[in-house]
Amino acid sequence: MHDDIAALLELSHEMGREDRDLALLGEGNTSVRLSPTQLAVKASGTRLASLTEAEVTVCDTGRLVTLLDKKSLPDAVVEKALLEARLDPNAKKPSIEAMFHAWLLTLEGVRFIGHCHPTSVNQILCSPRARDFAELRMFPDEIVFCGAASVYVPYADPGLALAWQIRERTKDFIRDHGNVPKLILLQNHGVIALGGSPRSVLSCLLMADKAARIFAGAAAMGGPTFLLPQHVERITTRPDEAYRQGQLSI
Repeated sequence: MHDDIAALLELSHEMGREDRDLALLGEGNTSVRLSPTQLAVKASGTRLASLTEAEVTVCDTGRLVTLLDKKSLPDAVVEKALLEARLDPNAKKPSIEAMFHAWLLTLEGVRFIGHCHPTSVNQILCSPRARDFAELRMFPDEIVFCGAASVYVPYADPGLALAWQIRERTKDFIRDHGNVPKLILLQNHGVIALGGSPRSVLSCLLMADKAARIFAGAAAMGGPTFLLPQHVERITTRPDEAYRQGQLSI
């Protein structure tokens, strides 16, 4: 088994653990960049918790990324394009969300992606406070593991429409912040964590889960009280935090 595929399976199993409540049943998907032109992604209709090598599909990155040049296409056209993107015509159909995985994996430093629907985070993303949770921070480790801010994507139909919105909002984020995001939050849908390793992706997801639970608890008591911009900036520029991130491989 290819080392990157083995790492992808391990990440998928960790994300799919029932006790973590990040994804239930067939929810969520994962991917890894195998080369500048190829990615491996969870197949449609499979489970993260029990994902096998046969349920991971290797695709042509360019074929999937090209689809995002269209804001919308008929479902049948998208379905055909997903099947044609497979390197092995006998492989399982890739997830409908392979399109956004393909584009995100072209970003600098991004090798692994984890997408899931944590109950803790979705209770906020399904509320009027979703943008606050994406753009503001409450405590230092939220900044360290999830970034100084997250990309916020308004609700879009899963598939091409969502992939297009993710690309556009992520481009806006990179222009405004000068760096690739660690976390993307999808209104009324779920989260996407980006990283150079499976550990960085899982760490981001677990910290997002913790932050969501803190947010909900603080909101019940009239909050949250958010960190000021200068406090966020201080955490992002501290040399000891940079060292710690290196030791934690995030």
